[in-house]
Amino acid sequence: MMLIGLGGGLGAIAAEAEAMPPPAETAPAPSAEVSATDIPAEKVNQFVSAYLAVVALIDRRSDELQRAETEAESLRLQQSIQAEAFSLIETSGLTRQDYWQLLGLANSDAEFRDRILAQIEEAGS
Repeated sequence: MMLIGLGGGLGAIAAEAEAMPPPAETAPAPSAEVSATDIPAEKVNQFVSAYLAVVALIDRRSDELQRAETEAESLRLQQSIQAEAFSLIETSGLTRQDYWQLLGLANSDAEFRDRILAQIEEAGS
C-alpha cells in the first residue's frame, strides 16, 4: 500500500504499510494529465475524511494484528482490516479506485500533497 509522506509534525504513517495488505485489485497509477488543480474541493474533503478514518482504523487494530499467533490468524485479521478500510473509503463517498488514484497523486504531486496536508491539519485543529 502506498503512503503519504506527511512531512512536518505529522510524519509518515508507516503503520499503514505494515498493517494493510495490498489491495485485491491493482491500484491505478495516477494519470499524468491529472493535476492538483483538477481535483474538486469536495473530492479532496472526501479523500481526507477517508484517509483519516483508515489511519485511525489501522492505529486502533495494529496491536491486535501484532498479537496474532499464527499466520492464518494474521491473514484473517488483515482481511478484516482491509474490508473495514474499504467500507470506510466507500462511506466517505469515494470509490476504491478514486481513493487509490488520489493517494497516488498525493505521493507524486507536491502541490496536491500540500493541499491534502492543509486539510488534514485543519481537521486536526
